[in-house]
Amino acid sequence: MNVSDQLLQILTKAGVRQVFGLTGDALNHFVDAIRKQERVKWITVRHEETAAYAAYAQAALTGRLGVCAGTVGPGALHLINGLYNAKKERAPVLAITGQVPMVQQGTNYFQEVDLKKMFDDVCAYQAIIRTPEEAPRMILRAIRIALAQGVVCRIELPADVAAMPAAGERFISSIPSSDAMLVPGDRSVKEAAAVLDSGKHVTILAGAGCRDARQEVLQLAKKLKAPIVHTFRAADIFDRDTPGVVGLTGLIGDPPGFHAVMKADRLLMLGTDFPYTDFLPHGTETVQVDTRLENIGNRTPVKAAVHGDVKATVNKLLGMVAEKQDETFRASLMDAFDKWKDQMRQDADPREDHEPLHPQIFARAIDQQAATDAIFTIETGTSAIWAARHISFHGDRRILGSFNHGSMGVGLPSAIGAQALFPQREVWGLVGDGSFVMGMQDFLTAVERKLPIKIIVFNNSELGFVKLEMEEAGLAPQYEALKQFNPNFADYARLCGGEGIRVEHAKDIQAAIVMAKNSTKPFIIDAVVSGGEVSFPPHISWKQILGFGRSKVKEAVLAVSGNAKQWQNLSEEIETSIDKLV
Repeated sequence: MNVSDQLLQILTKAGVRQVFGLTGDALNHFVDAIRKQERVKWITVRHEETAAYAAYAQAALTGRLGVCAGTVGPGALHLINGLYNAKKERAPVLAITGQVPMVQQGTNYFQEVDLKKMFDDVCAYQAIIRTPEEAPRMILRAIRIALAQGVVCRIELPADVAAMPAAGERFISSIPSSDAMLVPGDRSVKEAAAVLDSGKHVTILAGAGCRDARQEVLQLAKKLKAPIVHTFRAADIFDRDTPGVVGLTGLIGDPPGFHAVMKADRLLMLGTDFPYTDFLPHGTETVQVDTRLENIGNRTPVKAAVHGDVKATVNKLLGMVAEKQDETFRASLMDAFDKWKDQMRQDADPREDHEPLHPQIFARAIDQQAATDAIFTIETGTSAIWAARHISFHGDRRILGSFNHGSMGVGLPSAIGAQALFPQREVWGLVGDGSFVMGMQDFLTAVERKLPIKIIVFNNSELGFVKLEMEEAGLAPQYEALKQFNPNFADYARLCGGEGIRVEHAKDIQAAIVMAKNSTKPFIIDAVVSGGEVSFPPHISWKQILGFGRSKVKEAVLAVSGNAKQWQNLSEEIETSIDKLV
């Protein structure tokens, strides 16, 4: 048994069953070790970034170790962006990278890169293996840290060490699992209860830290008569159909969610480091609960800080806070949210047959057809808006995305990772055309592995969210930078060996969704949608009003002077807005 065999043996005992990667000289012994057994499968990707995103998806869905691999210098560097996403989402991911032989290190050898320096920020720990004797302890330490802290760790295996006879077996032991919970002290919880009791209108802002405390948070919200606003990452914990939930705040939020946070006199932040300070009140007395003490007060001043797990804290709070009697605040916001959802349903009515099509019609149709335990991978950009506003992540539905890292290109690779892990569940990827083409080559991976992912590409031939950012800044959209030259994505799917359909007419949307749902092959819906669909945040500041105003004046001037693209954009925005009014 060599060091590569030993590494695989340890990974197998840790529960790893799939490794995503692209092999090369330094990884060849590890890949050969996988060849010689049946429990762990090597899944070849076309680009290493896909491997990292796929590993993130598996770790995020299960809390177990996700594993990706890249060979020396260039191959290892391709992993970094996906690993940053795992870091920001607090998913336990292990990256296995090769390195040039020990004897060549430090000589500027072919493909040599100082990987320790390059990975220092993204990794919580790096096991730089130099001898077979140290390998088992360092490998195990990397796995334990990744699982214990929900972080990214890396194992570096030089090409020559990878083939050396294994040693240090006496240090190999099982991977411990923890059922511990961070329970706060009574003093801090009493302080939090006093702040909440002293207020009239309490709002709960709930984050992903509430995943194991859904029922407890709902119970507390009912006792406090508090509306629940959630982060996008927590949309599959507090879905839009749950009583008391009034949606999201932030750039892709809704007005009831925004007003619930800004008009409360007491804000209870549970398990979230919500980053958008413009959407947080700064004169309100805030209570924040988090397992990471450094996050408390990070975005807005707090009156009471509770260092603990949400579930343990809320269980204590339930016995300390007084039950409030006045339901007016919560009831009015729930009513406003119901009206807002009705408006969203009207906006996504399939009878709205303006062409190019309204993108939200597709999102609503997917919501109606997708399974109750479907997994949704949500791309960064306007596709996130349509998902947030038109899909209810109820039941056992889960969402994946780049919610904190904010990277494009997460949708397809995460769908691959999710489907490989859960072959019997539906996996839907909602992606923009700009994001999809970044990694579309790995649709071949889905075809090769027979993964029946369903990918809807919102095809407006431009970087839609970037256009909104330009307009908000008061700039006329620069279409030479924004435009996307796209193929027919349905034809591309079939060329790769999958299935696909291009949809240009509203009457064909429902049938296309059903076709994708029932397909046993990877499927692409090429949704030809309008680039003029305007999506506003829940609150528009004067700065944003002035920015959009300046942008529209500049667009109008350019359109009048003969710029066809500017004229087309203005026309599209006017037409789509009129469609919603009539």
